[in-house]
Amino acid sequence: MPPLDDLPAVSLNKEDVLACRRALAKGSKSFSAASWFLPPEVRDPAAVFYAFCRVADDLVDDGDDPDGAVQVLRDRLDQVFAMDPMDDPVDRSLAVIVRRYDLPRNVFDALLDGFVWDATDKAYEGIEDTLGYAARVASTVGVIMTLLMGERDKHTLARACDLGVAMQLTNIARDVGEDARRGRVYLPQRWLDEAGVTPADLGGAPSFSPEIGAVTKRLLDHAARLYQRAEPGIPRLPRRCRAAIYAARLIYADIGRVIASRHYDSISGRAVTRLPRKLWLMARALLRPLPAAPVTDSPLEETAFLLTQISPASPRRALPDRGAPLTPHASDEV
Repeated sequence: MPPLDDLPAVSLNKEDVLACRRALAKGSKSFSAASWFLPPEVRDPAAVFYAFCRVADDLVDDGDDPDGAVQVLRDRLDQVFAMDPMDDPVDRSLAVIVRRYDLPRNVFDALLDGFVWDATDKAYEGIEDTLGYAARVASTVGVIMTLLMGERDKHTLARACDLGVAMQLTNIARDVGEDARRGRVYLPQRWLDEAGVTPADLGGAPSFSPEIGAVTKRLLDHAARLYQRAEPGIPRLPRRCRAAIYAARLIYADIGRVIASRHYDSISGRAVTRLPRKLWLMARALLRPLPAAPVTDSPLEETAFLLTQISPASPRRALPDRGAPLTPHASDEV
């Protein structure tokens, strides 16, 4: 196919987007369901991005050469960012949204780094290392999603990074036992040492102890502070996106409440927020939106690098008024 820069208009192809959605329906059911709460102008580009994440994660996880897999993915990104993608629906669609939303390459590279850290069982000595991991696997997603919503303000993007880190810390706290049984420990080693938790305690057949619970609580306390830091960014998103993001923030934070109710035991079982509770939180997000508040905090040190290549306004897509409804791009097919 000719380079996309040579085409008269840049549009998502309906069949390619459907292929991305089919991939997500099989491998990412939570996103497939949650995406319907986003406005359609964001839903399809988001499906394309998440489809790329699914392809990348599977390629790195399923093989025995994660570095080689990541190099293949970097080569594919080279083609995408050159507007000459390989003949694949995900790559073709990704090239469209990269151009339309002026997405930065370094955020994609950071995401791939996170996949490698997962596949190579990287050690996390201090909380700064765990935060660095969360920045790569979760804040990257927050940055891209915010850009797909048309928001490029650095303060708003920094709050999206905070929310991504908070959610990933919640994931880590929820999955302590499951990760340990797979040979992975994301809790900071220094915190474990201070609590008297040995490597054997989180070996292949871990059992819960109050010491492990104390470290899990400490991580969730850190996440709670980041959820609060993130909140002022939500009212700065386009109005039709706010409820979905606020609901995600409330539902993820509620996982921490469930873990606390289990005395911070994430080894004997996995914390789950039940459907009635999720529906109540979604209704709260819709009916009691967050008020506008000043956004002044600097980015976390571990996430600041994600914002260095983002221009204040995209030359290809006008930035909507903050709080105004999104409107479809004139050349969009979907």
